[in-house]
Amino acid sequence: MIRFLLAATLGANYGIYGPAFELLEGRAVRAGSEEYLDSEKYQIREWDLNSPNSLREFIALVNRIRNENPALQTDWELEFHPVDNDQLICFSKRASDGSNLLVMVINLDPHHRQSGFVDLPLDRLEIEEDKPYQANDLLTGARYMWTGRKNYVELDPNSVPGHIFRMRRRLRVETDFEYFL
Repeated sequence: MIRFLLAATLGANYGIYGPAFELLEGRAVRAGSEEYLDSEKYQIREWDLNSPNSLREFIALVNRIRNENPALQTDWELEFHPVDNDQLICFSKRASDGSNLLVMVINLDPHHRQSGFVDLPLDRLEIEEDKPYQANDLLTGARYMWTGRKNYVELDPNSVPGHIFRMRRRLRVETDFEYFL
């Protein structure tokens, strides 16, 4: 899931080796080889695409997020951000017109929960430093209220190894509406 999230969010295009990747096939022909032991190169395989271990639903969710967010359809607006834990990587992408801003945080450790503080350049992301803003996780539906440059994240690779946050730069309050008395 980690490699897939990195590929699907860092670049505008990515590819995977069909069912073998989706079904987590990983036995190598020999030690150190990237070639699969049970590769279709040597045999005709019938894949159990409904396996409970399949990444199918996760891949479909990430592809839906990619289709709905222009920021993930370009390679031009990629920027990396500091994190105080070297097992976490943080980067942002935005649509060329600035309308769609995403921040990704991914746990690079496939075995352990990792946490840390991400440091976002709010001025470059066009977020006001002194006002709260929302980080909406498109993978889980969770919403976080953040304030300032540094914010805490915690990721467990056994559930979801990353966040794809859609950033809501300005939150609306009651006084924003003309009918507020």
